[in-house]
Amino acid sequence: MDNEEDIKEKEYFNKSLPAPTTSLERYLAEISNCPILSREEEYKLAMRYKKKGDLEAARKLISSNLRFVVKISNEYKNYGLNLMDLIQEGNIGLMQAVKRFDPTKGYRLISYAVWWIRAYIHNYIIGSWSLVKIGTTQAQRKLFYKLRSTKHKMDITEENLSPEDYKNLADELGVSDEEVIEMNQRMGGKDLSLDAELNSSGDTTHLDFLVDDVSNQEDIITKAEEEEKVKSELETALESLKERERFIIENRILRDKPLTLEELGTILNLSRERVRQIESVALQKIRHVLEKQGISR
Repeated sequence: MDNEEDIKEKEYFNKSLPAPTTSLERYLAEISNCPILSREEEYKLAMRYKKKGDLEAARKLISSNLRFVVKISNEYKNYGLNLMDLIQEGNIGLMQAVKRFDPTKGYRLISYAVWWIRAYIHNYIIGSWSLVKIGTTQAQRKLFYKLRSTKHKMDITEENLSPEDYKNLADELGVSDEEVIEMNQRMGGKDLSLDAELNSSGDTTHLDFLVDDVSNQEDIITKAEEEEKVKSELETALESLKERERFIIENRILRDKPLTLEELGTILNLSRERVRQIESVALQKIRHVLEKQGISR
């Protein structure tokens, strides 16, 4: 029999989602049949996967939390992206969480997985927008995520913002008017296609004016061989690290969209400073291995 938490989860799932597409309807109907695991059931399955690599146990852990991914994905529907795409990215984050989850820590899987789910959704949203629009600093990304939802909460339309609107948004977000104006302009801007025609004749595009800086074939081959060597030695260096050190390096240095020290600290249940210390030690180990192989990078 469902407990109060499970009942609330089902009620949310059934009532809060917007009118979906046909494919989304089918997906929601399918995952609604997946049972929600009790703490004891989850622990047993997680231990089976951790100790024996039981893929069936992992599948049950994932399927029991798919509804939660939908719930989180629905929070980002106002970014104008396909909800099913957001759900798919969130599901990838959930799978990563199951892969790395340690049930002996005493918390539920979803408490750990929520950070992975949001991280993958955030990366997808960022990747769907031009970097020129949203900027690259942590503060700019934070403003990017909050600006749209704050507009919606304050019932401010996307077009024709008045100086008073900008001031009210800035006060609500705790930033300057100029930062709000700049981010709003970036989010509302248009990307320029290099294939766009410059005139009505259609025989000239922006692409025609790009300078060709491609190296000759010999340089290309040499560079590819060097990169392959570095890649191979880097993998050797990573294998020399402890599991936690490798996890931090992979997610701080090697990811296209690195996690912050604070995010990693939350995932690993460590302080921000401790994560930084582990990262520093791991980088020293990697440098030592690479230098022994004659690679100074």
